[in-house]
Amino acid sequence: MTSAPTGSTVAEARPASATARRRKRFSLVRWTGWIYLLPALGFYVVFVLVPFGKSVQYSFYDWNGVTTAAFVGFDNYIDVFTNPARLGTLANAFKLIFFYTVLSIALGLLAAVLTHKLSSRLAGAARTILFLPQVIPLVGAGIAWTWIYSRDGMLNQLLATVGLGSITRAWLADFDWALVAVGFVGTWVLTGLCAMLLSAGIGKIDPSLYDAARVDGAGPVREFFSVTLPGLRPELAVCITITMIAALASFDVIYVMTGGGPGRSTMVPGVEIFQLAFTQSRVGAASAMGVVLMGLVLTLVLLLQRLTRERS
Repeated sequence: MTSAPTGSTVAEARPASATARRRKRFSLVRWTGWIYLLPALGFYVVFVLVPFGKSVQYSFYDWNGVTTAAFVGFDNYIDVFTNPARLGTLANAFKLIFFYTVLSIALGLLAAVLTHKLSSRLAGAARTILFLPQVIPLVGAGIAWTWIYSRDGMLNQLLATVGLGSITRAWLADFDWALVAVGFVGTWVLTGLCAMLLSAGIGKIDPSLYDAARVDGAGPVREFFSVTLPGLRPELAVCITITMIAALASFDVIYVMTGGGPGRSTMVPGVEIFQLAFTQSRVGAASAMGVVLMGLVLTLVLLLQRLTRERS
């Protein structure tokens, strides 16, 4: 005859049962999270990973997109790093970093500091005006700036009005100035975004830090470098990442304004990839250029994030 369970046995069974229920509930929650992520993961796999894998595959072939592809190994990658035209394209992308990143962040930081000292209504109006270029479609912005830079456009009329008519030119047709002109359009587009991000960062800085700096006799410049700038390190890292990616992956504005010309003075990897694939029917070469561009962007972003974490 089986004896009844003792009190200690029942007491031990209850915690074990509770632990099992908690584990089951935790497992259910974990799998529920993955179920919610499945649609996004599906889109990511179909529209990002699969195309990227195809691009890597095509980069090892000489293929025009129609006929049978011929395997060429690493020839397309060798061409990217040895062909002066391809190297010039990559160099132009790095030159745009000055306009897209350095100038945009410097002007955005200046705007953020100045608007922070204004009343809330004036600051809101100023930030709205600065952010407007982000709302305008880049194709439309490129067309508008093409008119501004034309021989009889607004810029040359303004220069002639102030007595600088001798330096007027068709800016987008000038081999020396075309890339600079396009670069300033990138500065115009991204300054407002940087100003918004940095304004939000300034708002998070503890006001007591400014009070302590003033008590120590710090002026506006010392206050900026000792309190504001260190407090904006995370926002600056975000701004640098976004603007650097925009510079290296630029396409729409340059394609609309110059198409990579005059000559190849404004040719960037995005336009080069488009022309190789859809104009010259060199899908393999275009794929190799795209893979190299992605590698450069990813390397720079990861390096930037590592440096940011170490300094933090």
